[in-house]
Amino acid sequence: MHLNKSGRLHIIFKAYFRLVSDRNQTHTFKWILLQKQYLAKKDGYSEKKRDLLLISPLGRGFKSHPARLDLHPLPLEEYLRQNLRETTVPSYLKRLKVLGKLGNLNEPNRMKTLICTYPVSEGRKGLLADAYDYYVKWKGLTWIKPKFVREDKPIFVPLEKELDQLIANAYEKMSVFLELLKECGMDSGEAWKLRWIDINTENKTVDVRPTKNHNARTLPISGHLLSRLLRLSHENDRVFCCRNLDKLRYRYERIRNALSKKLDNPRIYEIAFRSFRHWKATMEYQKTKDILHVKWLLGHKRIENTLVYTHLVNFGSDDYICKVAHTVDECTLLIENGFEYVTEMDGMKLFRKRK
Repeated sequence: MHLNKSGRLHIIFKAYFRLVSDRNQTHTFKWILLQKQYLAKKDGYSEKKRDLLLISPLGRGFKSHPARLDLHPLPLEEYLRQNLRETTVPSYLKRLKVLGKLGNLNEPNRMKTLICTYPVSEGRKGLLADAYDYYVKWKGLTWIKPKFVREDKPIFVPLEKELDQLIANAYEKMSVFLELLKECGMDSGEAWKLRWIDINTENKTVDVRPTKNHNARTLPISGHLLSRLLRLSHENDRVFCCRNLDKLRYRYERIRNALSKKLDNPRIYEIAFRSFRHWKATMEYQKTKDILHVKWLLGHKRIENTLVYTHLVNFGSDDYICKVAHTVDECTLLIENGFEYVTEMDGMKLFRKRK
């Protein structure tokens, strides 16, 4: 078969494209630009003919050939960043790495079977299926995504004493980070993104930049926590300048595991960053009985999400400390210290707080 110069160049370009794309997909854009420049210089080529000759990253360029579904103009991580939040991308990549060790990611039917039979909880299987669904879309493959029903299990709420033990045994920056989680009930990603300009020293508040589709909010902090925050080194514009949240979580887990072994308390081993948030939500609802206040505190947009965090647990005895207030200043002081109003007798107001 005789080929003119244009045909020979086109075959050479296709071979070069396959070689480069197999070695490194980041060269795809360079190849597309090179090919467009070449076709733009060809006189007498109609727009339709250029479209047929142009080799798309998702197809070979001819109607008679099947589409090439193994290539994408964007690297996987960039594709995920366009469709997910920045803080979610690393976890999706980790799940795909786990699936890659189980089998070939380019075989959807096989991967579906592996996900469904993987010995983890239904919720975990759902997360793996979500991550693989993005991979399938990125590759241009097809599959039927399985559905999993998340198992309903009680939320673990630690004791305040256990949280204080973790705060006391952590190094300085980690200790401040944990105290911030305890006082404000922030998500760990929100606390990790805290900047120095978000701290209001006059009003003793912090501005929370939301994650996971939460609402932005301004939360009060104690004078003790404020002084600890300001004593930290100002290395850059962020307070907790760790490279990423996963690295910070890894350091915390090492401290937690060592303390659990030292105190011979297996409950401490179950305390994650989110446990501080669970404890704050539960205690705040126990104190105020105001579900809307807890919803605002946590930054939730839907009340259904708040109900998950506010399961009341049995904290022990029902013994209370009783206080009497005669003036407005005394009432204010008792409320600030966690006492709740009960009733009024003989012109005196009675307050109580659990022991």
